[in-house]
Amino acid sequence: MKRPLAIILCLSFILPGCAVGPDYERPMIETPSAWRISVKEAADSANTAWWEQFQDPALNDLVHTALLENNDVRIAAARMEQFMAQVQITRSGFYPQAGYGVAGSRDQASKNILPPGIESLSTTYQATLNVGWELDVWGRLRRATEAAQADLLAAEETRRTVILSLVSSVATGYITLRGLDAQLEIAKNTVKSRQDSLDLFELQFEGGVISELTLAQVRSEYEQAVAAVPEIQRQIAQTENALSVLLGRNPGLIRRGLPIDKLTLAMIPASIPSNVLERRPDIIRAEQNLIAANAHIGVARAEYFPSISLTGLAGVASGDLSDLFESDSFVWSIGGDALGAIFTGGRISAGVQQSEAYYRELLFRYRQAILTALREVEDALVTTQKAREKLQAQKRRIKALSDYASLARLRYDNGYASYIEVLDAERSLFDSELNAVRTQSEVIVGLINIYKAMGGGWVMLAEETANTVDFPPEEESQTKTN
Repeated sequence: MKRPLAIILCLSFILPGCAVGPDYERPMIETPSAWRISVKEAADSANTAWWEQFQDPALNDLVHTALLENNDVRIAAARMEQFMAQVQITRSGFYPQAGYGVAGSRDQASKNILPPGIESLSTTYQATLNVGWELDVWGRLRRATEAAQADLLAAEETRRTVILSLVSSVATGYITLRGLDAQLEIAKNTVKSRQDSLDLFELQFEGGVISELTLAQVRSEYEQAVAAVPEIQRQIAQTENALSVLLGRNPGLIRRGLPIDKLTLAMIPASIPSNVLERRPDIIRAEQNLIAANAHIGVARAEYFPSISLTGLAGVASGDLSDLFESDSFVWSIGGDALGAIFTGGRISAGVQQSEAYYRELLFRYRQAILTALREVEDALVTTQKAREKLQAQKRRIKALSDYASLARLRYDNGYASYIEVLDAERSLFDSELNAVRTQSEVIVGLINIYKAMGGGWVMLAEETANTVDFPPEEESQTKTN
């Protein structure tokens, strides 16, 4: 008994560095050296709270509230705690597992099978302490721990991805809301202006100055402006409801701050493609998933090798409770075992193939995540640049249409043109003003998307705020109870 046990102990010290399965190596990924769109005014602002650059206290409050109250952030935090516990569960396998047992029994044997004079009734009491220790000779536990740690880091990056999306969504929703507010103001002003014109033309029609055709044209333009108001109001209400949910609140009103044309535009963060791969939490998460899958290959391959364990037991046993703790009642045992598979019908090899195929799947997912990230940055850069160019053109068009409408009305007043020309100019001006506000929103949302696509230290700053959240009393008490 001593020699096999000595061999097992020697193996436990000789082979601790052995871990079956491949060691992880980061895949080689080719990235461009620069973006297609070069931005001269870019600054190193990826590590700052970029939403504060808009200098709107209402927006800052919304972002702060969302980080504290959003349910998706809390869900991600709870999942991260689950993975933290799983790491501890997996690590516990490195240590000896100790337990105890207390038992008492009273047995009645058949008197027909016992020799004469033997008591058929027996009583036994025992108390034992048992210890078991699985030696991680082949590195199965180390690979499992490596996988659990990677899963934890992936869960942490998942939470950061949620925070990144949350801050971006809140800022985008707020900018969209302020853009709709500006559109509603334009629509209401247009309704008032056309109401005044309609009232004047109705008086002229009653006096026989204009025809019914002209009055119908004026009323048509008025009703067009009136119809635009409830549509914009519907969009405002839906945007407020969406923002309320992001804030962890019931749908309702959202407090406003600066008008959209008074916001200070955030600087575009300077970055190169390789930096984005290091900063984006979704890419880091994809790589951690890949690391975990690589470690699971080692766990699967370890099934080919025997599981080696040491066991020990010490305690007392007696047929009389009063003699239980006497020296003659002491019992003990120590041993070791090695359990391995001989024939499993292909189960182990299929498990290895499954883990290897899953690794390849996550490898392609990792590469796809990188391509998606690069595309999102390029899209955000080109969208912002082209939206700015488009906005400048629209502003010039609004100036031209404003002059056109003034001249058309002057020509009409002097009898050189019909009112149709005035209506056409005002209709074009109204549409252009609405489109310009929409484009202005696109410019700011494009800036937000650049920060979202590039990632950066600002996610960590937002995470610090999210980490200050306090559980409600009932949740905290439930956690302590469990």
